[in-house]
Amino acid sequence: MIDKIQNISRRSVLRAGAGTGVFMLATTLPGCGSPQDDLAGAQTPLSTELEPLNLFVSISEDGTVQVLCHRAEMGQQARTGMARVIADELEADWDRISVLQAEGEAKYGDQNTDGSTTIRADFMRLRRIGASARSMLERAAAEQWGVPVEECKAVLHEVVHEASGQRAGYGALAAAAAALEPPAYEGDGFDPTAATYTLKKPSEWRYIGKSAAAVDLDDMLVGKAVYGQDLTLPGMKIAVIARAPVLYGKVKSFDASAAEQEPGVSHVLELPAGDRPAPGNQGGFNPLGGVAVVADNTWAAIQGRNALEIEWEDGANADYDSAAYRAELEASVKEPQRVVREKGDVEAAFAGASNVVTADYYVPHLAHAQMEPPAALAEFKDGKVEVWTSTQNPQQARLDLAEILGVGYENVRVNNALLGGAFGRKSKPDFVYEAALLSRQLGVPVKVIWTREDDIHHDYLHSVSAQRVEGALDENGALTAWRHRVTFPSIGTTFNPAAEYGSDGELSLGFTDNPFAVPNMRLENGKAKGKIRIGWLRSVNNIQHAFAVQSFAAELAHAAGRDPKDYLLELIGEDRIINLDEEGLQVEYGNYNQPYEDYPIDTARLKNVINVAADAIGWRTDLPQGRGMGIAGHRSFLSYVATAVEVSVSEDGALEIPRMHVACDCGVAVNPESVRAQMEGGSIFALSCILSSAITVAAGRVEQNNFYDYEMARIHQAPREIDITLVESDAAPGGVGEPGTPPFAPALVNAIFAATGKRIRELPLGDQLRA
Repeated sequence: MIDKIQNISRRSVLRAGAGTGVFMLATTLPGCGSPQDDLAGAQTPLSTELEPLNLFVSISEDGTVQVLCHRAEMGQQARTGMARVIADELEADWDRISVLQAEGEAKYGDQNTDGSTTIRADFMRLRRIGASARSMLERAAAEQWGVPVEECKAVLHEVVHEASGQRAGYGALAAAAAALEPPAYEGDGFDPTAATYTLKKPSEWRYIGKSAAAVDLDDMLVGKAVYGQDLTLPGMKIAVIARAPVLYGKVKSFDASAAEQEPGVSHVLELPAGDRPAPGNQGGFNPLGGVAVVADNTWAAIQGRNALEIEWEDGANADYDSAAYRAELEASVKEPQRVVREKGDVEAAFAGASNVVTADYYVPHLAHAQMEPPAALAEFKDGKVEVWTSTQNPQQARLDLAEILGVGYENVRVNNALLGGAFGRKSKPDFVYEAALLSRQLGVPVKVIWTREDDIHHDYLHSVSAQRVEGALDENGALTAWRHRVTFPSIGTTFNPAAEYGSDGELSLGFTDNPFAVPNMRLENGKAKGKIRIGWLRSVNNIQHAFAVQSFAAELAHAAGRDPKDYLLELIGEDRIINLDEEGLQVEYGNYNQPYEDYPIDTARLKNVINVAADAIGWRTDLPQGRGMGIAGHRSFLSYVATAVEVSVSEDGALEIPRMHVACDCGVAVNPESVRAQMEGGSIFALSCILSSAITVAAGRVEQNNFYDYEMARIHQAPREIDITLVESDAAPGGVGEPGTPPFAPALVNAIFAATGKRIRELPLGDQLRA
């Protein structure tokens, strides 16, 4: 495998395209072209000035195939997966593939690497890119040999004409192929007289569905990989910023004299908060402002910041106290709220129930706490700005920079390095804007570095939530009614402080898409004001919704005297495609931005992963005291995942996890090894959130600082055995970066109950087992 991963820029594209024998093929992504452009592409002039192409393939004379990756790489193997799909349809030799990283550019379509979209959103387009290029190479060979194109076939990086024995490598055909008109996809109803191409049958796939190591793994292992914190420019300065401890607080006054005496400190200056249009001129991705200390190196900048004396004007959010706010949320779910889904006569069912089960659940604020805190390097010069950073959303950063700096979009460039973790934090590029503003003010390249404390204090936190779930049981223990209320500050409050309810999108993440076959159901959402920055974090509201729904399912099973796994399957009901309109949905259902007919809620797939996980772990309910198993299944990001966990709890409350098993049906798994890694990583991410991680706020100030008081799971706390089963499927690909997280928490707490008889209804676990 060619191990060179490049960051593509306009200049490098032109250099590559200006030589002879380079074949480039483009396609358009959602929102940036007509269907005809999307499928046929546009022949790219190879020696004229041009804007960066959309997703493309280029082939050089030596046969090297370069594949552009427009999504961000943060360990989920986006570069590998995208290249594998293209290489397969191209019928290319995997050892002759090179990957180029795209800069932020609107013509690439959506570049925001969030929502587990990399493969599921682009799978068919990636296939068409490769297949179209393969067709052009076959046509070039046919014209060169004077034979019918139907007799020419691409086979592992060369085109072969079996009848005559002629064959030619891709490099030798590249120039001729580049001169051809791109073909149309055979199934799209284009002119039948035009050149067309077809996709491979799944049985012909060479790489799709087979595991491969990450294309950038070697560089990561030897320290050659470049992340945002690694970026440098000659003559650059390092900046750290003292930001208001209370959200949207302002600098009242500051004394920089001591800071300016620190060796290496060159500037101390106030950085205004963002002033782009937003309610109250605040919010969104705007920089928070503060006092910047600029120095020759990171240590000097931090020492200078420590020496600052700042008087802050806290503002309206100084009254935020997370303990008091929790009480408000919990009070709200005890009263009727806005109905978002309703079926049957819930009140009558509860009135006639033989038994009513009620449980309250609480999930705190969570921080992203990715390994690499944010960093950005910017150079503002001659009315233009160029940025080097690690962001999940380089295109958003570019658009916003143009607006913030008051320059044309064409005068902004955003280059993207590897991301040392992100989990959603780095799709909010406020740190990028800070670097650009300081560079403009100082006239030199400036690299803004966030420390771990900065990142925890000023994160876009996962939303705190309270939930109440009630179930009505008949005399046989069957569920006749389900009532579920949830209240949380919406992500929307970050962009619009007047927002009060959860958005339709947030509610669709494991709440309004409840899969249970219950004759009477009512789902309600309460009001909540935002007092701190709320943002999306790995699997978003699926975290709290799956925790409550799957935990309560086990509680109902206990109340009914039933096996939790069997009862869960009965709750889901018969195999069916759920029609949410018939189920009484009263708000929009986004279905993760994919057509419902392509990705319906299929209860057969959900039940299957539950059975697979249970069978794999050897499901038992008769383990001795102190040992137990728990299980949970959840659909998120269009994939179905079930987690089964076995725990051991000592008499003094020490928790051990001997083993766990995850069953995942994500449709077509392009690179199974990376899917397994995401299931493992998603589970460990959830474990950290469950054990002891929680953000608390007093007087508007986040109380946690670093990993000593916002703890990650340690190796001795992790499951000793983690096994993954990938369900073979020919369904369209679903997401894999996030679906492994939601079912872990309920599976774990269900196992704890089986072992100890203690119900865990609030996170983190903390000392609840020792109480």
